[in-house]
Amino acid sequence: MSTSYDIAAAFAAHAVRVRHSDLSPGAIRAGRTFLLDTLGVGIAGSSGANVHTVLDLAERWGAGDEATSWIGGRRMAAGSAAIVNAYLIHCLEFDCVHEGAVVHPMATLLSALFAWCERESAQGRPVSGDRFIAAMAVGVDIAGLLGVATDSALRFFRPATAGGFGAVAAIANLAGFDEATTRSAFGHMYGQTSGTLQPHLEGSPLLGLQIGFNARGAIEACDLAAAGMQGPLDVFTGRYGYFTLIEENVHPDRVEKALGREWQLEKLSHKPFPSGRLTHGVVHALRDLMREQGFAPDDVAEVTCRVPPLVRRLVGRPDIPDPASNYAKLCLPFVAGVYLAKGRCDVPDFRGEALRDPRVHAFASRVRIEPDGNTNENALDPQEIIVTLANGTRHVKHLAHTYGHPAVPLTAEENEEKFFRCCGHAVPPVPQDRATRIRDLVTGIETLADVAILSATTGGSD
Repeated sequence: MSTSYDIAAAFAAHAVRVRHSDLSPGAIRAGRTFLLDTLGVGIAGSSGANVHTVLDLAERWGAGDEATSWIGGRRMAAGSAAIVNAYLIHCLEFDCVHEGAVVHPMATLLSALFAWCERESAQGRPVSGDRFIAAMAVGVDIAGLLGVATDSALRFFRPATAGGFGAVAAIANLAGFDEATTRSAFGHMYGQTSGTLQPHLEGSPLLGLQIGFNARGAIEACDLAAAGMQGPLDVFTGRYGYFTLIEENVHPDRVEKALGREWQLEKLSHKPFPSGRLTHGVVHALRDLMREQGFAPDDVAEVTCRVPPLVRRLVGRPDIPDPASNYAKLCLPFVAGVYLAKGRCDVPDFRGEALRDPRVHAFASRVRIEPDGNTNENALDPQEIIVTLANGTRHVKHLAHTYGHPAVPLTAEENEEKFFRCCGHAVPPVPQDRATRIRDLVTGIETLADVAILSATTGGSD
C-alpha cells in the first residue's frame, strides 16, 4: 500500500462516486436491516431521560418547518431535528455498532441525513429511497474506516467524532457535490467536531447530545461548503488534523484496502440489549450457560469475566447503590445483575426503581472483571466468562464474538421483533398500525420517491 495515500481525497472521491448500483446485495440488505433497527431504537428513545428537555431546547435553538422530531412529531429547523433524533437514537444505548471501529455510525448519520432530506423535500427536491440507501453506505464507510484506521486507545467518543464525517460524506453524496466541495465540507465538519469521553465515564446524558451536535454540524458543514466558503483540506493527516489531535497511530493502508471494496454496512453489529455493547458478552454467556447446563441464577456464586482492555476501561466501572440510568447501562456488573435477577435485559430494567432493585445489586456484587492478556486497545472480543456455582462447579464460555455480531447475528425475525418491542417502549407507545407502516416503508424503501415520508411517519406527523 502507498505511504502517500491521501485519506481526505479518497473519502471525497468515494462520497462523490457511489451509487445504489455499486452496492453489494449484502450491503443493501444490511442497509434495510439497520435502518429499521435504528428507527426502532429512536422511537423507544422517547422513554429516555431528559428527552423533553432536549426537545424544548433544540426547538428554541432552531425553530422552523424544515424537519420532524421523532418525539411528538414537532417541526423545527433541520439542525435542531438532527440534535433531537440523534439523542433519541443513542440515549438508550440500544443502537448498532461497528465493532472494529468502536463506532455507532447510524445515530449521527441517520439523524443528519433524514433532517437534510426533509429540508430538501420541502424545497421541492425529494430524495428517493435508492439514493438514500447509497448515501447511508457511504456514511457508514467513512465513519467506520476512520475507526478502523487507528490503533489508538479510545480517547474521544468516536460515534460523535467519526460519525460527523460519515454524515458529511452521505449528505455530499446526495447533494451532488464534487470532490473539492466535499473536502471543504470535511474541513467545516472538523471545525465543529466534538466528543469527549468524560460523559461516558460519568454516565452523563451529554454523551448522546454530542452525537446530536455533530449531526447538526454535518448539515451546517455541507451548507457552508455548498455556499462556496472554503474549509481546511488536510483535516485527517495534517499537522493539526484528526489523526494528530483526536486519534493517533493511523494506518492509511487499511483505508486503501477496504474503501470501495468492503462495505462497512455489512460489518455492523446489532445491540440485542439496551446497554453498552461491551456489556453484552456476559449476558450472552450467562444465557447460553444457563440453557446448556441447567443451573438457576440463585446457584451462581461468582461470575468472572476475562475481557480485553477496552471492556475493562469503558464498562468495568463498579456497581453503585443508586446509579443514574446512563451509568447503569455502562456498568458490566449491573447489566449482568439485571440478567440474573430478571432473565432479560430490556428498556424498563434501566430506569426508575429498577435501578435500585436489591436483587440486581446482589447479583452484581458477584461479578469480577479480569484482564485477558489482549493488548489490542480497540478489541471487544474474544471474551471468556467463568461461572462458579455455590457447589463449586465451574462452567466456562469462550466467546469468539458476542450475540449481535455479523458472525452471530440477529435473524430477520429477531430484528423485526426488536423493532416492534421498541415501538411498545415509546412514550406513548406507537400504535400497531403506525409501527407496521414504518416497517413496510423500510422494507420497500428503494421504491420510495421521497424518503421524507419515512421520517414524518416515524415522528407521527405523516
